[in-house]
Amino acid sequence: MTKRVSVGLIGFATIILFFSFVVYCAYAYNLITFPFDYDQGEGFELVDTIMFSEFRYPYQNTEAYPYYSSNYPPLFHILAVPFVWLFGNAYWYGRLLGFVGTLISAGLIGYAVYRDGNVRWVAIFSGLAFLASNTIYHIGPLLRQHMTMVLFELMAIIIIARAFPSQNRRGIATGLLMLVAAGYTKQLAAITALAVIVWMILRNPKRGIIWSAIFAAVGLGIFAWLTFDTNGEWWRQAIVANVNQFNPFQTFDLSILWWQLHGLLIIPAVLMALYEIYVERMSLYTIWFVFAVVLGAIGSGTWGAGDSYFATAIAAMCILSGIFFSRWIRGDFTLPEHNPYSIFLKPLGTKWFIQSALVIVPLIYIGYGITTLKMPAEGAFFGTVADILRIEPNVMGRHYDSASYDVLGYANIGHFVTQEDHDAGWQIVELINASEQPVMSEEAGFSLAAGRDVITNPTQLRNLYLAGLWEGSEILADLEAQRFGLIILRAQFYPTPMLEVMGQHYGITQTIRMNGFEYLILEPT
Repeated sequence: MTKRVSVGLIGFATIILFFSFVVYCAYAYNLITFPFDYDQGEGFELVDTIMFSEFRYPYQNTEAYPYYSSNYPPLFHILAVPFVWLFGNAYWYGRLLGFVGTLISAGLIGYAVYRDGNVRWVAIFSGLAFLASNTIYHIGPLLRQHMTMVLFELMAIIIIARAFPSQNRRGIATGLLMLVAAGYTKQLAAITALAVIVWMILRNPKRGIIWSAIFAAVGLGIFAWLTFDTNGEWWRQAIVANVNQFNPFQTFDLSILWWQLHGLLIIPAVLMALYEIYVERMSLYTIWFVFAVVLGAIGSGTWGAGDSYFATAIAAMCILSGIFFSRWIRGDFTLPEHNPYSIFLKPLGTKWFIQSALVIVPLIYIGYGITTLKMPAEGAFFGTVADILRIEPNVMGRHYDSASYDVLGYANIGHFVTQEDHDAGWQIVELINASEQPVMSEEAGFSLAAGRDVITNPTQLRNLYLAGLWEGSEILADLEAQRFGLIILRAQFYPTPMLEVMGQHYGITQTIRMNGFEYLILEPT
């Protein structure tokens, strides 16, 4: 009887998680075909890629025209360089790289769970659970480096977790190389690097210190070269200017949201961690999970961050919870006779407890799939499904997200773009083409489509301004002299002095709505 119920529940969980995967793929396709910025800043990632394809660094002096610089590490953009050579300037290949990277990450999670748990359907569900997360869904198909960082982190963790205890030098070196790659994809990988170093030293102090020193030497060597080869701009633009203001309320809100969405898998991940702490040796997965949750949550409260900073913690959560479920199903929890905690763990070895896993585990994945539900509420297919399930859109009147968009720092993305959004983007491009003067746009995609110079990077100028590293005399003089025929604003992320001068010398002539946002078109007054 239990087996039949279990099979039925596993089938139902498969349908729910697979439906979430279908929504994710549809969303990715929808974005890959969109030729403009969907998330603010994507275009500047493309500009970085273009500059690398021309053998130029994007870490430039922001005090001279075109006042552009980047704060992103180079690796993600270097990986996309061959696409620029083959296909020119386009968003689709950067988004495709991010999307494919998440699929590989899901596969790695499934592999890690199966390697340590040996229950195939739990391993598959663990990978699908990663893709079902609202956070991964949001950022996976973007032209962003974040999920590629997570991919390299996963590769490093999975390799080192086996290679270090067995003293496999080639495996350790490969894993640490993947960790270097993660760090030069995005600086946030420092959290995973710290977790690996702590675990190696705890596991074997001498070997851990030696390998950590080698890792540090390689990472610092690359860092020193970038600083030297860019005349110090790498240090100035990517490091010093990247320390942003911290908002504890944003961290609190996002942490609560993370729990609300992922709690059903957080609990077993925590139980697995506690079991290792009190009964077995701590695995790298446990150390990684703790570091990623605590430091990722703190990082999520900085300006410009958000729910994406939980992506690494979600990957670790899926692995730990999957291993816990697998061991529960197999009755594979060891109960040392002389351990003082064994008396509390005796139920783990009983037959009824092991059999209950066959029902409870698929129920948990069903609950998780429902908790993280997100989908369009219109269109022939998704509209019909929404009607059948009586799902009402809570985003822009056409999309449902179980997290909504009301939490501070939660990304205002996830909805599908429409033909109207495409048309609005090309309308802005036509305005740029009609201008005989240079155009300053807060998003790079419009300028790239028009074949114009991409003038400055607003968030980078803001970071430099807040760090006291920006003078801006030349660009302020250009604004005062009305040298820009148009200024296109969306989020108004420019430094305060620039916004003030814009207000004095430019006026709003029209507003164009694209992708749910109001784009302000400013012309000289």
